[in-house]
Amino acid sequence: MQILWFNWRCWHNPQAGGAETHVKEIATRWVKLGHDVTLFCGKYEGCRERERLDGIEVIRKGSPYTVYLYAANEYLRHLKKRTYDLIIDDINGVPFFTPLYVRRPKIAILHHLVGDIFFKEISFEKAILGYAAERSVPLVYHDTPFATVSNSTKEELMRLGIAKSRIRVVHNGIDHNLFKPNPLNKSPYPHVIYFGRIKQYKNIDHVLKAFTILVNRLRNEERKRIKLTIAGRGEYEELRKLARGLGISDNTEFVEETSDSEKVSLLQNARLYVTASMREGWGLTAMEAMACGTPVVGYNVPGLRDSVVDGKTGFLVRYGDIQRLADAMSRVLYATTLENRFSKNAHEWALNFTWDRTAEEFLEFVEACL
Repeated sequence: MQILWFNWRCWHNPQAGGAETHVKEIATRWVKLGHDVTLFCGKYEGCRERERLDGIEVIRKGSPYTVYLYAANEYLRHLKKRTYDLIIDDINGVPFFTPLYVRRPKIAILHHLVGDIFFKEISFEKAILGYAAERSVPLVYHDTPFATVSNSTKEELMRLGIAKSRIRVVHNGIDHNLFKPNPLNKSPYPHVIYFGRIKQYKNIDHVLKAFTILVNRLRNEERKRIKLTIAGRGEYEELRKLARGLGISDNTEFVEETSDSEKVSLLQNARLYVTASMREGWGLTAMEAMACGTPVVGYNVPGLRDSVVDGKTGFLVRYGDIQRLADAMSRVLYATTLENRFSKNAHEWALNFTWDRTAEEFLEFVEACL
């Protein structure tokens, strides 16, 4: 098959996240099976406009806001002339609106609805446009099959107005050659980690505040031993200020840039992964932590309630309840038997999800649609 995949970023983009990992892991496997994949995405500073990555033709045009206009223009002027069997429209908040200009078979991917997150991350004017664009999905994509990564997002799509019969859940996978337990690297002291993009909707301030509650319960010697690591791409200035204001600077480290091997080492070393996100599509980094044998504590929100098994691989608490977030962290860190059980369960649960399986199930969905 010849496949054209629209996504707002490629996996080399400095702002790349779970959606870009999803593209890479699936598309590279399809190429190995003999399929031809072209990725159209936005540009970033220092990038090449055209290149081939891992066997995939990559075309980059436009900014994060104009890539959608460039996609339509490039398709109508050039890409339409190619003999693509399928167009994949990867919706990350703002859709590419391919049903308006593509007459060939199409599949839409939606990891999670953005909704009110627009208003936390971008200016009010842009947020209004983004919110309106997302709400128009049922009208524009009324005949388009949808793939999504969790039952939570499937339910969100159904509430938005997409028919249940047109939605297929294909879970994200994990690279188990990379993400795996290493008991020799496990921290001897309580080590908590958040790893992910530094965004407003991730509520990393909640993580810092919950950690502060936990630290303030400890005796002086215990306080010196506990540690929180915040790692990932983004702006750290406000978080550092908050850590100083909360009095936990000595217990907190910020790691802005990491390689894949450093990321794995951090997730293996931590005794607990904590996230306070408003919403996830699936919770890919949380699942990667569990693959390393690290339990997860977070809010009971879409995505995380799919990837984290509450009471078995970690704890989920009511959204916004920082006190209960701290309580859950304490329960895992200071109950060795529970932590060991959660660690074992987390690794075993994560083994159910592989990128080979994801690519295979997605390809089955594509063939069924065609």
